[in-house]
Amino acid sequence: MTVHGAAAPPSGPGGPVRTLPVGDRALLVELAGAAETAAFHAEVLRRRGAGLLPPVREVVPAARTVLLDGVDDPAGLARELAGWEIPDPDRGTAGVVEIPVHYDGPDLPEVAELWGVGVDEAVRRHTSLTFRVAFCGFAPGFAYLTGLPAGLAVPRRPTPRTVVPAGSLALAGEFTGVYPRSSPGGWQLIGATDTVLWDPAREPAALLTPGTRVRFTAVGR
Repeated sequence: MTVHGAAAPPSGPGGPVRTLPVGDRALLVELAGAAETAAFHAEVLRRRGAGLLPPVREVVPAARTVLLDGVDDPAGLARELAGWEIPDPDRGTAGVVEIPVHYDGPDLPEVAELWGVGVDEAVRRHTSLTFRVAFCGFAPGFAYLTGLPAGLAVPRRPTPRTVVPAGSLALAGEFTGVYPRSSPGGWQLIGATDTVLWDPAREPAALLTPGTRVRFTAVGR
């Protein structure tokens, strides 16, 4: 596959990726899935922080893409990316944000049933995982967290709720998320936290930003 003038696409844990030009000064890197996107995004940030990446004004991760914007030489960067070996993101414990949760959401029994376990075991499984912010969107401060094993993915609710309380911990497909403010939503609600996810007076305003590792702890059980 030819990639924006490169002989081959970069290779990562999930295999090759594809790079597409966006206008005159940006590249869109397409990846196989959320885990591969997180790995590539982490490597971009690592190299930029170490001064090993050509100037890039903005790095914007999404579910299965990373946009590199404000690039002086997109074709040259694409050729450089072709030589990258993308390691798995760091799964260590340093810098993990811990969020205490009351696991009492209205959809928790249904989620436990989908997982084929009791409620207590469902909570144990969720709190045993370390998540990573893949990207943000939907509302200010809303982070899409990867790390839920494929066998624990759950469908969205067939009918969205018109109001989901702020702080609600929720699941949808392969993602976990916390609603930073009250809004409509169709995710499965399994708990709630008092942690403030979005505070304009804080720097940065969002508690969870792309690449952040997150663990949830159960309280009140």
